[in-house]
Amino acid sequence: MSVEITLAKVLAHCGGDPHQAVHHLGRAIAAAPGDPAAYAAVAELLPALGTLPDNDAHVLPVLAYRHFLAGRMDEAVLALGTLGGVSSRFSWADAPWFSDPAFLSQISTEALSEAGHRLYDHGPGPDEAALQPWLTATETLAARSSAGPEDLAKMAVLLRTFGKTSESLALCDRADTLGRTVLAEVARAGTWRVLGDLDQTAAAFQRALLLEPDNWSLHLDLSDLHATMGDPTAALASAEEGLRHAPDQPKLLTAHAAHHARLTGKAGDLRKFDRVAADLDPAYADWLREQATGTP
Repeated sequence: MSVEITLAKVLAHCGGDPHQAVHHLGRAIAAAPGDPAAYAAVAELLPALGTLPDNDAHVLPVLAYRHFLAGRMDEAVLALGTLGGVSSRFSWADAPWFSDPAFLSQISTEALSEAGHRLYDHGPGPDEAALQPWLTATETLAARSSAGPEDLAKMAVLLRTFGKTSESLALCDRADTLGRTVLAEVARAGTWRVLGDLDQTAAAFQRALLLEPDNWSLHLDLSDLHATMGDPTAALASAEEGLRHAPDQPKLLTAHAAHHARLTGKAGDLRKFDRVAADLDPAYADWLREQATGTP
């Protein structure tokens, strides 16, 4: 039995300090995330630990396991994703419960996707070894007989986040065999963009728009992409098409003003852009101003 587990038992049973007991259990798990002994100690001491805060990284290893034991699988994976984002140097998903069939059969694709993205909240994310259990979970959920095309698309996005671009595109193709969806095309577009193929990215967005032509956000995505590709005329046309469906949408209005100013070269049109961009997210507004002036 590790020193941390011994201290946790003393503090929980005799020392009257369950909060510190939880911290010692968290350190025991961190020292060997794949060791069942720490989780056995957590299960034994849980009745004495009381309420566990969800905003303390030292508590999250214990909280995630408590969720698992209670059958709250989505909450368990979300807690572990948050923990991985805060402390990526530990292989938290080596926890035995993370590969338990009961866990893998009950977590939702939404929760796994959100948890996987949380791994990158504060840094580069896990290394290849620490990533493996997450990849296994992603593949397991994608292989469910009940998985629909949107479930597969969500897992494709997650695979891209994990750096598995070929696998992501293949999963998008599998999703298409179950039914064409906007989400699969958007997932495919994002992966092609990561790979640097902007023509394929544009083609995927265009296919998405065939499925949902009134989706203003897709028109904006395509407008931004055309601008990135150095085609302000196409960027303006996509923004105009988006405004047909969402005439008051601030981002579309600002993008339209930017590309219009770029094509006319008139100072008055640039001033109009500055007015409509005033309340926009500063980073996006700055990028659009570069498009409007043609100065990166």
